[in-house]
Amino acid sequence: MPILYFVIVLVAVALIFDFFNGFHDAANSVATVVTTRVLSPVQAVLWAAFFNFVAAFLFGTGVAQTISNKLIDPKAVDVYVICGGLIGAIAWDIITWLMALPTSSSHAIISGYAGAAIAKAGFSVILLKGWVPVIVFLIISPVIGMILGWLIMTMVGWMMRKTERYKAEKRFRHLQLLSAGLYSLGHGTNDAQKTMGIIVALLAAAGHEQWGKASHSGFQGLAGKHEIAWWIILSCHAAMALGTMAGGWRIVKTIGSRITPHLRPVGGFSAELAAATTIGLATLASVPISTTHAIGGAVSGVGATRGWHAVRWIWGEKIVIAWVVTFPAAALIGAGGYALAHFAIQPFIQ
Repeated sequence: MPILYFVIVLVAVALIFDFFNGFHDAANSVATVVTTRVLSPVQAVLWAAFFNFVAAFLFGTGVAQTISNKLIDPKAVDVYVICGGLIGAIAWDIITWLMALPTSSSHAIISGYAGAAIAKAGFSVILLKGWVPVIVFLIISPVIGMILGWLIMTMVGWMMRKTERYKAEKRFRHLQLLSAGLYSLGHGTNDAQKTMGIIVALLAAAGHEQWGKASHSGFQGLAGKHEIAWWIILSCHAAMALGTMAGGWRIVKTIGSRITPHLRPVGGFSAELAAATTIGLATLASVPISTTHAIGGAVSGVGATRGWHAVRWIWGEKIVIAWVVTFPAAALIGAGGYALAHFAIQPFIQ
């Protein structure tokens, strides 16, 4: 089989991962707005999917550039490393979805990618300088989300202290549409760019780097230029939007009601705005973060304004455990995926 055909297959697999990313993280996008009953589940996923796709036209591709050439030495990357990384990420997403755990697709893809690269060439392929901001943001993003969630909820509560409850509820039911859209916008741009970066790395490894570059100087978005080919940008955002529309309802209860019960529109608004701000800051810094943990931290922060007891910290502990396990688990599956691709597929590639 010509290697070009294998590259095309891997691009399709990358888009399948992006679909699973949207499917797996759909709960993060819609859990709060569904739990507060501002939108029905169907309305919520359509709303989220729309903003997932619109994000393609508003932000640059800095996160994709980080994924493609700042984490793993490009000289060590080949099509089999990409294949192994995708196998690791997709397999781990499916496993955690079946367990109803809101783990991070971001962690899964970079861990699977790293595991496959290490399996090929050892730990020397890891570009430590590129990993420092990624690890820092992956750790602090839920903390930032929690702090912002607590601050925004506290400020909103103080501003609305003299407003009758039913009037405040009505107002924030409308405002939550805005905050849910902003969160989905951030989720779409940060997470879709991770798959873009994988596709760009794949094309470069296969000797078709020019296919991944914009045909001109790039379209200027709100957060930088689109230096990646539009076919990659639009296909990745479309796959994520379709995945979001498919939904991941097993995780909705964990994010929306198990972390902090009785979430109301004002709380949903505060959590979504806090998470959207956290994701936006990371995207501007060209750093891939866990949108799952950003919203999880924000919901916890909102719940904490009602007292420490209002947050079911046991679910936070489960999410942290899943967060820690994801790195070695996805990396090991990625390494196994590389071995499978290298020994089982390579002999048939021309």
